[in-house]
Amino acid sequence: MQDELQKLRIDKADKARRHEERSVWPWAVALLLLVLAAGGYWQWRGAAAAAPVVETVRVRAAEGAASGGADVAGGGPVVLNATGYVMAAHKIELASKVIGRVAWVGVEMGDKIEKDQMLVRLEDDEYKARVAQAQGQLDAARAQLAELEAGSRPQEVATAAARVEQAKAELGNAQTNLKRLQQLELTQNVSPQELADAEWLVKSRAATVEAQRQQYELIKAGPRKEQIDAQRATVRQLDGTLATVQLDLANTVIRSPLSATVLERNVEVGEFVTTGFVGDRGAKGYVVSIADLSDLRVELDVSQNDFAKVSLAQPCTIVTDAYPDKKYRGVVHLISPEANRQKATVLVRVKVLDPDGRLKPDMNATVSFLAPRATTGVASTSEAGAAAAPERPVIRIPGTALRDGAVFVVEDGKAVRRSVIVARGGAGGEVEVRTGLIGGEDLIVSPPAALSDGQRVQLKDAAN
Repeated sequence: MQDELQKLRIDKADKARRHEERSVWPWAVALLLLVLAAGGYWQWRGAAAAAPVVETVRVRAAEGAASGGADVAGGGPVVLNATGYVMAAHKIELASKVIGRVAWVGVEMGDKIEKDQMLVRLEDDEYKARVAQAQGQLDAARAQLAELEAGSRPQEVATAAARVEQAKAELGNAQTNLKRLQQLELTQNVSPQELADAEWLVKSRAATVEAQRQQYELIKAGPRKEQIDAQRATVRQLDGTLATVQLDLANTVIRSPLSATVLERNVEVGEFVTTGFVGDRGAKGYVVSIADLSDLRVELDVSQNDFAKVSLAQPCTIVTDAYPDKKYRGVVHLISPEANRQKATVLVRVKVLDPDGRLKPDMNATVSFLAPRATTGVASTSEAGAAAAPERPVIRIPGTALRDGAVFVVEDGKAVRRSVIVARGGAGGEVEVRTGLIGGEDLIVSPPAALSDGQRVQLKDAAN
């Protein structure tokens, strides 16, 4: 029995040991988490340290200079460079003049269209019914006007005259009867009532004769002038109503007002077109967007500090970012009559003299404004050859950015290698780049020797 009781007893030493183990376990877990966090931090620091810190500059075209210093036809050296956007001189969003559901669409984006070409047709059953209704009302009003203008028919005049003669005959009969009764009154063979009735009948017949005579005169004279004028006004009103509904019917067919290119098709068959608003899922306010891409402009903002270098009809050269090796001739077409106070610029539009299919609206473009050429004598053959070659804006970069015929630009936090062709060196350690850069890139000034294409980098300002 003592042995059994001894087994049931709790050892105080063992109890203290287990309590000590339970108190140590949370500290061990906390220590493990701390070690893991420290490891992650050092790993992150190592990855960040692997991304080299670089200094960048924004590539810009040199103001007031052109590559090679050659001229273009009609102009001298470049006096100013500015960037802007290509735009169509005439961009039109064709809207419907009437409301209705689209029954047919005959164009797609990019289609070439001619003037008066049918683009969209709306359902027209309701408009045809309105035309028929207005036509019927107008025909009835015209018929009534013709009746009034023609006057009374001979038969109507003869009938009125016959009624007058009948009334006169009845009056004569009544007068004869009254005379007879008046003679009988002397012999006391007639009552006073009979004599009074005979007198009343004579007066009644005389009034009837006058009424029939007046009616005869009215029929003989025909309708009044005021009635005819009023009916003519009614005809004109209904004629205008018919013209309006016919115009609405014609407007269910939407045609192009000029030869152009379809930029956007905004409706599909079955959609409802309105004249009041544009909804993403509801009715549409315009059906297609078109523009004449043979007449393009470059719209740009010129700093007020450089505005004195720009004048109307000034020759220009135009280079797009998409096709840096293609030059277009241009001329200053419009200068805004007021400046932009917030941006301290003046709006200028340059007309593209030789557009082609590569130019698209909203493309970036750089315009070089040229000084007027001094026309003294006949130009030599070499001058004429130089005049035929438009020049691009000059791009100069620090010489330290070059490495093995290439430079590095930063895109999305990574270094991207760009091969360039250098034309010549410049002052202050700069070099002139002929191809490979177009302006606007973030150029690494002094790329590290171990820098590779696609490697992630840190910008100097961000690292600090």
